[in-house]
Amino acid sequence: MSISLFSLKNKTALVTGSSRGLGHAIAVGLAQAGASIVLNGANRDRLVAAFSKMREEGMSVRESCFDVTDEASVIAAFEAFDREGVAIDILVNNAGIQLRKPMVELSTAEWQRVIDTNLTSAFIVGREAAKRMIPRGSGKIVNIGSLTSELARATVAPYTVAKGGIKMLTKAMTAEWAEHGIQVNAIGPGYMLTDMNEALIANPQFDAWVKGRTPARRWGKPEELVGAAIFLASAASDYVSGQIIYVDGGMISVL
Repeated sequence: MSISLFSLKNKTALVTGSSRGLGHAIAVGLAQAGASIVLNGANRDRLVAAFSKMREEGMSVRESCFDVTDEASVIAAFEAFDREGVAIDILVNNAGIQLRKPMVELSTAEWQRVIDTNLTSAFIVGREAAKRMIPRGSGKIVNIGSLTSELARATVAPYTVAKGGIKMLTKAMTAEWAEHGIQVNAIGPGYMLTDMNEALIANPQFDAWVKGRTPARRWGKPEELVGAAIFLASAASDYVSGQIIYVDGGMISVL
């Protein structure tokens, strides 16, 4: 098997929520594999800072500032890509938020905000990408799931429901789009060293629980998602669709 199967040269990848955290690590990894990157985020200052750093490091990158939960903004962004001749070959639906609160204290608005950001946005952005991929007869969509795509944990109900939905959205997209040459898969990160998990990492009891519960006995690093992302974004996965690859140090495999 040729290593060229994993090359992303001449491909353009849009990674949502990629100004920091897991999304940024994936964007950098895809760029290092040869892809031109479209960075996305709703915070313009943070997005410009991430864009500037990647550009300084010689990567092919542009930025597109839009809120993935705002359907009109998503549509406008893709129409701008059309006008500029930017064809999105690879979409990574990474944007997400977390909210830790018992369900009995959770407002409907809080619930909806997590669902909209973590699940509905993947449908909206995925739909707009697929509208352009279908006529071309090719495309790669990588949705970011979680361990909670399979298992629940107290106080993160809307996140769990959204990430369970990502698993099934991946399968639904496959059912409709695989015949058009579009492969849709997902990555399920374990507990990762990210800004979103700062409070958990700093909590000695939770830190010990993660390390004790994970066979690898440590937290994951954001860059450790890159290998799976490159595989699912490249020709190496042309007959893989509807799957979720867990990058979790073995946590989901053990009791």
